[in-house]
Amino acid sequence: MKVHEYQAKALLAEFGISVPEGKVAATAAEAGKIARELGGKVVIKAQVFAGGRGKAGGIRVAEGPEEAERLAGEMLGRRLVTYQTTAEGVPVSKVLVEKAVDIQKELYLSIIVDNTTRMPVVMASAAGGIDIEEVARASPEKILKAYVDPAMGFQAFQGRKLAYGMGLEQAQIRAAADLMANLYRLFVSKDCSLAEINPLTVTSEGKLLALDAKLNFDDNALFRHPEIEALRDVEQEDPLEVKASDMGIKNYIKLDGNIACIVNGAGLAMAVMDLITQAGGRPANFLDIGTVNNTERVVNAFKIFAADPAVKAVLVNIFGGMARADVIAQGVVEARRQVDIRVPLVIRLAGTNVDEGKRILRESGIEFIEAMDFYDAARKAVAAARSA
Repeated sequence: MKVHEYQAKALLAEFGISVPEGKVAATAAEAGKIARELGGKVVIKAQVFAGGRGKAGGIRVAEGPEEAERLAGEMLGRRLVTYQTTAEGVPVSKVLVEKAVDIQKELYLSIIVDNTTRMPVVMASAAGGIDIEEVARASPEKILKAYVDPAMGFQAFQGRKLAYGMGLEQAQIRAAADLMANLYRLFVSKDCSLAEINPLTVTSEGKLLALDAKLNFDDNALFRHPEIEALRDVEQEDPLEVKASDMGIKNYIKLDGNIACIVNGAGLAMAVMDLITQAGGRPANFLDIGTVNNTERVVNAFKIFAADPAVKAVLVNIFGGMARADVIAQGVVEARRQVDIRVPLVIRLAGTNVDEGKRILRESGIEFIEAMDFYDAARKAVAAARSA
């Protein structure tokens, strides 16, 4: 789950990390009023779940309240298109109005979980700012890393080492190390999957300030954090992903292809997408229905596909272990009875109760294309999508 910048900054401030003075506005008049309260130059920032706002016109500087109101009016109620959005862009319903900061230096700081070491890793760089992705690609040596043993926690010496590596002055080292420790506390206590400050600025007074912030949270841990779940903004999410979540399908991600996939297991779902691509097609989604024996979940998956006009074929690829192939087959039959899907259906079943599953499908009277194996399923799905 993602939150907006203004929400992330509120959490940072809660954990002792300094952020610029500012407030969020939902109307142009509100933005002008906030700018008047702050006095002087302000920055107007569109609140959307996408990077690249600056280059797309989603971050503007206003010299005073009147200009702040005008710029906010130009952003609010429109859709912002960045390199991280679709061509339709994302809606701008709020703007953050912040007091402008005199920046001396821009740094980068983030924490993620490293899948290889299975530990949180704190990453820092002296090359912060809008092009950090290019820095990581072209000059990876500029990204400093400190791996954190969860049993030990983030250590002060790690913070000092990163701070020195970022080129900070001696007087700023302790403050930087403390800031990193606070960010790590936030990361752990709120079950974050990402905590990023970019840029972390050094002001003309030599103070460290989180000029921008991004926090993502582990969906599986949200039951522990109702205060975080309450921050969710479904307007910024894909409508089909919201619908899937409401139906109990947590592992659904909308993609830009035309072959819908129903798979059990995240690894198998990734492999299915790879094989579809290798066969010359494009997957319309990532969907892991899990290992539960639940026909309703299969039916709900078909309801999601029916709402996606881009879908030209459906591929059901099930390897039954704890999930039984016969239960999935019953779900498919029931889905075809309830849902009006007029595209080809390719099915490959293997594993637990596979013979019973195949019998249910063949005797149901529904139209489908049977696949013999994984590769055959991908090829037939691609061919079916093209013919459709």
